[in-house]
Amino acid sequence: MANFSKSTVPQFSVDVYQNEFLPEGGRDVSAIVTVTSTGGGTTGRQPLGAAGGGTAGVVIMVDCSGSMDYPATKMRGAREATAAAVDTLRDGTAFAVVAGTHVAKEVYPGNGGLAVADARTRAEAKESLRRLSAGGGTAIGTWLRLADRLLSTDGLTIRHGILLTDGRNEHESPEELRAALDACAGRFTCDARGVGTDWEVKEVTGIASALLGSADIVADPAALAADFTAMMEQAMGKGVADVALRLWTPVGVEIAYVKQVAPTVEDLTGRRTEAGPRAGDYPTGSWGDESRDYHVSVRVPQAAIGQEMLAARVSLIAPDPLGGDPKPLSQGLVRAVWTDDLAMSTSINPQVAHYTGQAELADVIQQGLDARKSGDHDGATAKLGRAVQLAAASGNADTAKLLSKVVDVVDAATGTVRLKAKVAEADEMTLETRSTKTVRVKR
Repeated sequence: MANFSKSTVPQFSVDVYQNEFLPEGGRDVSAIVTVTSTGGGTTGRQPLGAAGGGTAGVVIMVDCSGSMDYPATKMRGAREATAAAVDTLRDGTAFAVVAGTHVAKEVYPGNGGLAVADARTRAEAKESLRRLSAGGGTAIGTWLRLADRLLSTDGLTIRHGILLTDGRNEHESPEELRAALDACAGRFTCDARGVGTDWEVKEVTGIASALLGSADIVADPAALAADFTAMMEQAMGKGVADVALRLWTPVGVEIAYVKQVAPTVEDLTGRRTEAGPRAGDYPTGSWGDESRDYHVSVRVPQAAIGQEMLAARVSLIAPDPLGGDPKPLSQGLVRAVWTDDLAMSTSINPQVAHYTGQAELADVIQQGLDARKSGDHDGATAKLGRAVQLAAASGNADTAKLLSKVVDVVDAATGTVRLKAKVAEADEMTLETRSTKTVRVKR
């Protein structure tokens, strides 16, 4: 492992966990790549959201459609949550508040640009929230496009959005939303929240997935302020944006997939952009002090017993703040070694096994809930039973608890369950929204 970090960014490290040994004729190589970022804002400069940093921008998008008045606690909770988020902004952070209906309107500062956070602008922004009222439709793509225009301000290196909605995106087509997401992808990250139970899970999770943010449900509007505060605190902790996982492979090596597997499952395979001969970049978004795991699977050419090769080189790449070539931050190597030792070649690396199970867990929850919605009770029972089994085996207690609100668990070890006759809509939506959250493997 090599480390090339500069003082202008957090320190990154890359660790590779794999069983590099293959049997004769073996071709498939899997590795878990753990990326850890530490020391953001402590290496000769202030955090991007801190006073004097001045290079972080945040736009808060608040659903103000007519349904936010039913019940009235939703609109009140949204105002309080936005005020709490504004209070969490560090001095020097650029920010704006957008009211979203079938059109998007900048509520603060209202001049087509961003305000710079200090005591005066925070107070002004909170005062402007009194003008937030419910009325109109929902066209989320317009909100995102306005956020993108506001965040295109020169000098911003961290660009982040927070989006709250309570309903379905009924005033624009799925194609229009997809086009907006495609236009915004790579330009800013966005956390998305659904309040209440009248919104569409796949819409909210799709927004977060496309824009490399988090998605969650806030069933009770009273909990919005705490959730918004936590989201903003996390945004303020980001120290470097647009980090890419670069995968270089030798001639003859094919890439099967690249997935983020912790803290959530996110398939990055289709998001590759070419980065020179036999190299491609996979986006990972913005980083603060944190650690994430990625599952890299490649197929190598066949080789004879005793031979070994470099199967892939994994690097972390960040943009040069001065506009030069992207800078490597750290790297790790994935190897392949052919052996006739059966015990060595059939051993499964614990990290690879764990995250293979976590990815399957996310898939079978989604499949089980889809089957339940379509009336396929046998299929739902089988898939959700398998989910219970995987959650128990991997120690994913949070997911196991969510599953227990949808099924009665007879035997977790064998995955024997019965579908509950009645399930609260909030419980089903919470399970679906959080299905991709994983538990870290014990080292």
